[in-house]
Amino acid sequence: MLKKIIVSYFLLMFFTVKVSYSQCAMCKAVVENGNDSMAEGVNNGITYLMVFPYLLIGVLFYTIYRYKKRSKN
Repeated sequence: MLKKIIVSYFLLMFFTVKVSYSQCAMCKAVVENGNDSMAEGVNNGITYLMVFPYLLIGVLFYTIYRYKKRSKN
């Protein structure tokens, strides 16, 4: 059951990253003065930077899960 929840959460997070673009106030001000390709580049950069904290937290939780599973045996 827990494995299904984790897999479904990962798939949900993976497929919604492409459609969830956001900008901070300063990035929005810079992009409003630029063209569309610049705006798309800023959005892609924000998404790229957003992925790494989630990956680090995922690795941390996986390591804790694996450690606890081994300690029970």
